[in-house]
Amino acid sequence: MELTNKVALVLGGIKGIGRHIGLDLARAGVRVALTYHDWEESLGEMQKCFAETGQDHFIQKIDLLETDQVDGMIRAVVDRFGQLDILINNIERGGMPVVHGPYVESQWDLELATTLRSKWWVFDRALPYLKQSGDGAVVNLSSIAGIVGRSGPATPIFNDGYAAANRGISLLTETWARLGAPEVRVNEIMLGIFETRHGEGTRGWGLLTGAQRQAVIDHTLLKRTGHLEDVTRAVRFILEQAPFMTGSVLRLDGGYVLGGEQVVPMPKGVLGEGSE
Repeated sequence: MELTNKVALVLGGIKGIGRHIGLDLARAGVRVALTYHDWEESLGEMQKCFAETGQDHFIQKIDLLETDQVDGMIRAVVDRFGQLDILINNIERGGMPVVHGPYVESQWDLELATTLRSKWWVFDRALPYLKQSGDGAVVNLSSIAGIVGRSGPATPIFNDGYAAANRGISLLTETWARLGAPEVRVNEIMLGIFETRHGEGTRGWGLLTGAQRQAVIDHTLLKRTGHLEDVTRAVRFILEQAPFMTGSVLRLDGGYVLGGEQVVPMPKGVLGEGSE
């Protein structure tokens, strides 16, 4: 995909990974629409960062849990730019157990509704416009919580509902790839522990003990958490260099899922009689 003059809708663009993806696309010549709901104190910095790109952009405040607002959001993007080519489906709510403790019903419902339902509603309403593009692309952002759940060093990081919702995202990715084809590619980036997302720069990471943080690092083959640039490079790869990839999950976790266990040498075998 040639990015110049394409139009991208980036959910959750006010800070962290969403904002970093949006800025990278704007600098590549993409006209970017971004949404936010909370973190109002970061709005001024967000506006300044995007103004400095010199690229046409559009920022909307919207509560994506209110599904009746989604139609209007999509129409506003198309009215502003005349098209929609890319959807960065970056909306989630992951309440770390170390922050929230045991579930109350409202926290469970908020995690599933934000992480799963909102993604579905936005994709469903955006799909007709993405198809009209003829060369559309969707990138779903998810988490390795959908694989590891509340286990091992991730026990204080991933709640049960968040993990269940992220496993569901991979199913949606496959279904949406079928719905979008051949005009729209749909792929997923499954994130491990990243700065601003479960890692450094989050309240939960700060509440972990030094030993708990080190256990996460030790369990990660590359011995670090992810950087924002790791995500933007993966997004750009999917958009620009993977035209034959759809319905796929790109796991970007530094090897966390594989774990930190070492591969030991092969044991000596016992050969049968007459063998060499």
